[in-house]
Amino acid sequence: MNFIQTRGCDENKPQSVTFSQAILSPIASFGGLYVPESLPDFSEDFLDSHINSSYKKLASDVLSRFEIDIDKTVIDEALALYDKFDDAKNPVPVVKLKENLFISELYHGPTRAFKDMALQPFGKILSSIAQARDENYLILAATSGDTGPAALETFKNQKNVKVVCIYPADGTSDVQRLQMVTEEAPNLKVIGIKGNFDDAQSALKTLLASPNFNEALKDKHISLSAANSVNFGRIIFQIVYHIHNYLELVRQNAITMGEKIYLNVPSGNFGNVLGGFYAKEMGLPVEKLVISSNENNILTRLVQTGIYDIRDSKLIQTTSPAMDILKSSNVERVLYSLYGATRTRELMESLDKENIYTLTADELKKLQEIFVADYCSDSEGKEYIKTVFKEYGYLMDPHTATCFKTYETKSNPDIKTVIYSTAEWTKFSPVIANALTGENGAKDIVALEAISKEANVKIPAMIDGLFSKKIVHDTVIEKTDIEKEILHFL
Repeated sequence: MNFIQTRGCDENKPQSVTFSQAILSPIASFGGLYVPESLPDFSEDFLDSHINSSYKKLASDVLSRFEIDIDKTVIDEALALYDKFDDAKNPVPVVKLKENLFISELYHGPTRAFKDMALQPFGKILSSIAQARDENYLILAATSGDTGPAALETFKNQKNVKVVCIYPADGTSDVQRLQMVTEEAPNLKVIGIKGNFDDAQSALKTLLASPNFNEALKDKHISLSAANSVNFGRIIFQIVYHIHNYLELVRQNAITMGEKIYLNVPSGNFGNVLGGFYAKEMGLPVEKLVISSNENNILTRLVQTGIYDIRDSKLIQTTSPAMDILKSSNVERVLYSLYGATRTRELMESLDKENIYTLTADELKKLQEIFVADYCSDSEGKEYIKTVFKEYGYLMDPHTATCFKTYETKSNPDIKTVIYSTAEWTKFSPVIANALTGENGAKDIVALEAISKEANVKIPAMIDGLFSKKIVHDTVIEKTDIEKEILHFL
């Protein structure tokens, strides 16, 4: 299967590329993204065939249906990394919270966040391609806190690959920052910037498309790629767990095969819910995709009004920082699927130049047939954290908490809902400690201990050990100096 471009093709790139080409060079013509030329069928026959499959077997078949140009041995080695998760037989537990409400726990990997689900196998595949081609790659990762640790973890000490991770210096939790700045391997560089995630992501996309930067890398015999979800190599692995979750509900006798469900996803850069969108498009029985936002509610406004307007928007730093995003890159892939390349280019160029685009009434109707959306304030989120723990003894992070607002406002309680829990409670302990005990302003280590005592849970060793590790990366710079700092590292 080949991959084509969301904004159409210019004269500098081929009309279509292979999967390996798309993940090695993820930015397409006119600054667009790569998408599959066609989609395989994952409807009831496919689902029936995997009712007793392991997660790895399901993932292997999903990738094979996309006919990607990666050797099966490499794919098997990549998927074997799920064996390192908490439970090798069930890397993504689906937990019943109450009647008709289930939680998909995506955080049981090495960095305790959902990014491991895609980045663990993706890193193996990309580095294998680089080695097979005898080429050297610089992987850029812009992070609001979870992509960075997962990218560094998967690529550390890999041959033919160097990684530069850019994060907002004041925009992550202590745990997230420590996971990055203590990661010690000679092929890794972590850069804090004086700015927010949108600044980091904008810098990444500018560098990916910059002729001068790419020429400077060419002089060093280095090619450029990205670990963010602009790379379809991330998205293809994020499709798998949506299918797995559906099969889990069938296995648990919560639904019958073919019964429709809601997928409720905390949404920032839109990669996670995009995986659900593709799964629905390919036949997974989904009633609606529920987009849960925080106070940076640009996606809520888009779904409710058809207007994507950031002209007067200022990024709000919230207690769910992975969703503190104004320009959600992966919305573009949905625009392409619904409206085609010409219209997508019009809309995205309007957003790039004017910071706004407006859908027509018919376009909005198409969008609303698939998505519903609402947003949750910090105070509401903390109340949900407290209430859910008090009523069910269940600990959740502030991103997951946003889904409980949309569960109340946008879901039909008679239809089963899967809420996506994207990070373990340990990643955002000060917020959770405040919600549970009222403790305010506590550092992560103090908050972790308070929650451990209150909830009678153990702090995982990989989190507890961070606070005694040596700081390896202490660079914090102005966002205008990113290119210079990267070239200095290389």
